[in-house]
Amino acid sequence: MTDLLVRFAVGGLLVSAFALLGDLFRPKSFAGTFAAAPSVALATMGLQLHHDGAATASLAARSMVVGAVAFFVYANAVAILLRRTSDRPVVAAAECGVLWFVVVALGWALWLRAAP
Repeated sequence: MTDLLVRFAVGGLLVSAFALLGDLFRPKSFAGTFAAAPSVALATMGLQLHHDGAATASLAARSMVVGAVAFFVYANAVAILLRRTSDRPVVAAAECGVLWFVVVALGWALWLRAAP
């Protein structure tokens, strides 16, 4: 129960801080991006470091990096596909989902599988 309270408190403070940072930049849609992912990742990493030690937190951080790279590739592929075709966004998102999976699988095979 204490872990949940810490996660909510730290997450809430970080969401607020990142939302304030995001509000300073244009377009304003960056506010949501800055608010959600970094704050959740930092709260999770802090708790993991406290409970499980640096080795487990390091593996979790590397996993987050692989996920972020895969999402970056996926989001750019969807944007490119939408610009070049007349597909609906839901179709483009579904088609590029395979690309996300391939990038994650490669990240796991090359970087995470051999992790201690």
